[in-house]
Amino acid sequence: MRRKIMLSAAVAAVIAVFAFAPGSAQADGDIVSVKDSYMPGTIVIHTNERRLYYFVGAGEAIRYPVGVGRVGMQWSGTVFIDGKYIKPAWSAPASIRRDYESLPSVVPSCSSTNPMGAAAMTLSGGGEYAIHGTNAPGTIGGFVSHGCIRMYNEDIMDLYSRVGVGTRVVVTR
Repeated sequence: MRRKIMLSAAVAAVIAVFAFAPGSAQADGDIVSVKDSYMPGTIVIHTNERRLYYFVGAGEAIRYPVGVGRVGMQWSGTVFIDGKYIKPAWSAPASIRRDYESLPSVVPSCSSTNPMGAAAMTLSGGGEYAIHGTNAPGTIGGFVSHGCIRMYNEDIMDLYSRVGVGTRVVVTR
């Protein structure tokens, strides 16, 4: 009888662990129907939704969760991808260096303090912004950056493989 009670308690404990454990940071780009009408190959970021859409056909896009600019650091407009980099080193732009004066001039690739993650795609318009991976997956879905668009590393690698330099990026609030 005691053995049966112990076994039942162990099974209940395992079920509780899985039922109440927080979800892991998983990439979850999925194909969705959309009402927007952008040309296939266009990236659209809806800041308020904290979602990036990569249009693959008429009324159809791959949707990814993203982290976006904090209050006062959001922007909107149309830009283009002007560079693609795997495991990039990072030089903080002046706007970030003002807030974090102790940052080194260059944070090496693969450093645990490098916020760029697995890949980055820089955006035209002054070199301040990029769509990039992250070293902090728990920030995806929030208003967390200085204006860049953060993605899970798995998602940035997927998007990176789908787009080229010159891809149109539309950012809306």
